[in-house]
Amino acid sequence: MNAADIGPIAPGDRRQSPLDLFVIFACANIVATTFQTGASLAPAFGLPAALALIAAGVLAGSLLIAALSAVGPRLGVPSVIAARAALGTTGAGLVALLLYATNFAWIAVNNVIAASACAQVAGGRGSERAWAVGVGIASTLIVAGGPRLVARADRLAVPLLAVVGVGLTVACLRLPGRVLWAPGAGGLSWPAGLDIVVGYQVSWILMFADYSRYTASARKASVAVFLGLALTSLWLMPLGVVAARAAGSSDPGTMLRALDLGLSGAILMTVATVTTNFVNIYMSSLALRSLMPKAGDQVTVWSTGLVGTALSAFSGAWLERYAGFMLVLGAVLVPVGGILLARFYLVRSEVRVDALYDGSGEFGRRRGIDPAGFVAWAAGSVTYYAARGIGGTVPSLVVAVAAYLALRRAMAWRPAQRRA
Repeated sequence: MNAADIGPIAPGDRRQSPLDLFVIFACANIVATTFQTGASLAPAFGLPAALALIAAGVLAGSLLIAALSAVGPRLGVPSVIAARAALGTTGAGLVALLLYATNFAWIAVNNVIAASACAQVAGGRGSERAWAVGVGIASTLIVAGGPRLVARADRLAVPLLAVVGVGLTVACLRLPGRVLWAPGAGGLSWPAGLDIVVGYQVSWILMFADYSRYTASARKASVAVFLGLALTSLWLMPLGVVAARAAGSSDPGTMLRALDLGLSGAILMTVATVTTNFVNIYMSSLALRSLMPKAGDQVTVWSTGLVGTALSAFSGAWLERYAGFMLVLGAVLVPVGGILLARFYLVRSEVRVDALYDGSGEFGRRRGIDPAGFVAWAAGSVTYYAARGIGGTVPSLVVAVAAYLALRRAMAWRPAQRRA
């Protein structure tokens, strides 16, 4: 896969197997942030409540991404191009810009989590920034080396992640019952906890078609993406809850030390960070190329990797605000998911691939920001924040879908009236 390739994939070239697609999403989600999302629930909720929230949020978020992943095989275009059908060329450009910017944050968060684990093994607290910068530069160097180097790194990383992940699971299961079943301290409502989990899952929405477009079957692609995201989250998030309860802290290094997983824990966090940074940099390359077609591969790789690495210097701030970051992502991305679902599943007009690239609108005009998509996006985001007391996810989805469909009907009716 060429990171800068934003052109359509011909049907005959969609040879990626569903198993390969499953592995891509599973490996991308076996990452420190999945573990950290579970840990963010531990202070407020007991284990049964946390597990219930994780199950509901993971299934809901994964279903949304899986449904949209079918767009990849249908159209053969990356996410930033497919989004033009619902948001317009400029509106989809805003999504691409959002993707590019948030990947800086994801790289920084991943680097900081890995650094916390590594500092427990060597260097102490004072070495965390150096570890974060080192991990960030290492992953950027590998991606800059090209797809073959990334593939070799992944082949080495996947079995290592599996072995160390099993060790982490065993360590959590060996904890005494008083640690596992102690009640939570409160301070976070059930709806807010659910929104945190859903917010993490829907963060993958910005790559809904990027990898699935290489697979021929829409149904098999959806199943592969759902299983890749859901199974790994249902595995790692509960481990994060248990580890945080054992440590009395959601600091990654402290959690791993409480489980007696100093070196192996550091290996897990570091390898998971490096491999997930590959995906983040790949998505950023697609986003930047859609905004700046003349940007080269090396420019996109180094700009993303180095800026994310530089942000790792603010280590404490990223972990302290992690739960809040998930809620912000939910407010921005959940309504986008609703709009895309409405466009590709509830609107009957065909999506022409050539029109996605030449910018022609469905109502006979060149499109910048599609008013229906943009207004529905804003309405869904406002609803998400307004409904936080009861949970913002479902109200935001409903409002975004309803607003988008209503506005599209109004836009289709008015040109018809003018022609009459």
